[in-house]
Amino acid sequence: MTMTISRRQFLTHASAAAAAIGFPTVIPSTAFGANERIALGVIGSGDRGMLNARNLMASGDCRIVAVCDARHSRMRGAKDEIDRKYGDKGCAEYADFRDLLARKEIDAVMCAPQDHWHSLVTVAAARAGKDVWCEKPTGVCVSDGIAMRAAIRKYNRVFQSGLWQRSLGNFRQGAELARNGYLGKITEVRVAVESTGFQPKFKGPYQPQPIPADMDWKMWLGPARWNAYNYGRIEYPDFYLVNDYCEGWTTNWGVHHLDIAQWGCPALATEPFEVEVSEASYYVNRGYADNIERWKAVFTYPDGLRMVFTDNEKQPLGTRFIGEKGWVQVNRGDQIEASGDLLRLRPQAGDVRLLPADKMAFDDVTTIKAKAGDRVGYKSVNHWHGFLDAIRSRKEAIAGIDATHTASTLGMVAGIAARLQQKLKWDWKTERFVGNDLANTMLTRPMHNGWKLEG
Repeated sequence: MTMTISRRQFLTHASAAAAAIGFPTVIPSTAFGANERIALGVIGSGDRGMLNARNLMASGDCRIVAVCDARHSRMRGAKDEIDRKYGDKGCAEYADFRDLLARKEIDAVMCAPQDHWHSLVTVAAARAGKDVWCEKPTGVCVSDGIAMRAAIRKYNRVFQSGLWQRSLGNFRQGAELARNGYLGKITEVRVAVESTGFQPKFKGPYQPQPIPADMDWKMWLGPARWNAYNYGRIEYPDFYLVNDYCEGWTTNWGVHHLDIAQWGCPALATEPFEVEVSEASYYVNRGYADNIERWKAVFTYPDGLRMVFTDNEKQPLGTRFIGEKGWVQVNRGDQIEASGDLLRLRPQAGDVRLLPADKMAFDDVTTIKAKAGDRVGYKSVNHWHGFLDAIRSRKEAIAGIDATHTASTLGMVAGIAARLQQKLKWDWKTERFVGNDLANTMLTRPMHNGWKLEG
């Protein structure tokens, strides 16, 4: 005998079950129509995690029902803030992200742990049937990103990363000018990111310290090499400067502007290249910091295209596309500059538009009044709301897994070339270096403390 249940009966039973265990009633978005709120879990409730959570809650289109963090006092603070937003006590706390992922009514997760956790959490979430927002980059090695991409594809999940510059109008405008031939053939792309402004805050002492009562140090370390607890390992920005937990600024910060570079010039992430890094220096004798601090990476492509990627002391911050007929430079703070009258051009029929798949009908072009004369500007879209839109439509998010992986890889490859001090050849088809076994061993990192990356 086949038993059927009405929507009203389902809601009644769901409400009763939720009340019995203290959870709010949130029906998975996949169960019903567009009027149901999406149930979200938060994994990693630090500054970035809670910024994302606040922006997602502001949409009114989702409900955060659970939070997980290895720093338990921070997790409790996140729960309290989320509960205040909804006016109840419905947000559950989890010390282990796997327990959060086991909740079948959760549709999606927002993941913002430290970089060395990104691949493990994303793969596990996809395997559990969750759509995933994960902060950039795709982990600490190229194989992390390959595993993430494979899992997102295998389980047919929506993925969006924290590459939020893609949702800002000035970056989209610059990338479209480059991509649609308005600069002529692109001959060079210049990328510079912040680095030297980040210095370790913790000044010691550096010997092992007692683990705080509210800290699950074993879970914070996860797949990273075991080290005794010391606050200097978890202080901001110090944890970004330790290679065990972050590949380095070439990737963690570099991924933002490298992504814009590949957005406007796709050949950067599809054609083979050689990369050589000079002027590389590292954080030394500054506590636990051991990552790269300064560098100049030159990527050369078979057709003569070059990309020059450096820290902020060698070039202006942002991404500059240089073509045979003109140039355009974009950076944060709504900055865009270009040669000639390029900023007076409006999109033409047949142009590639880089709006999110859900926003292709959005009239994003406007006129900006300026002392030098009116110019064209592009409107921004909401990066966080775009993730929720993609969950409903099942269309590609604006910062999907493929773009996030290739942008991360560009930074990681530069990091490997810097450490080896060798010119390396990269093949995107195989995602390996050509003729350099040592460099290829650096595409993967061993996982420690019993953790395994299994799709």
